Amino acid sequence: MTEGRPPFPPFDEQSARQKVQAAEDAWNTRDPHRVSLAYTPDSVWRNRDTFLQGREQIVEFLTAKWERELDYALRKSLWGFTGNRIAVRFQYECHDRSGHWFRSYGNELWEFDDAGLMRRREASINDLAISEDERRIFGPRPEDERTPEHDIPLH
Repeated sequence: MTEGRPPFPPFDEQSARQKVQAAEDAWNTRDPHRVSLAYTPDSVWRNRDTFLQGREQIVEFLTAKWERELDYALRKSLWGFTGNRIAVRFQYECHDRSGHWFRSYGNELWEFDDAGLMRRREASINDLAISEDERRIFGPRPEDERTPEHDIPLH
């Protein structure tokens, strides 16, 4: 059996929120290898129009992503949960090499195995060009904003 990643399903509200915050924290490291360890070795992804399977492809995908998306900073928010599934909405901001900023809005559907590793991730994402002065996400979420009342804004 592969390593476990608590909390484990079935999820309640508290454990689902912990899982979402842990994912946000990991992605904000922009460390593809660290992020990949939250997924099963054969995890299946759909990210926009890209389909991946397995940790090796996840690492390759995230490496290329964070080479393009500079100063990437992410916020995730629990949308719903049941059993071994969690629905999340998210926003992230980044800029390209020419200095153009973007805010990306999306939804993810997650499915976990019994060890708490994500075996399926489906992400739908839309991008909006923003000016640098429109930014509102500046690095990882501070400790005092890790509560439901600090949800990400709709737009």
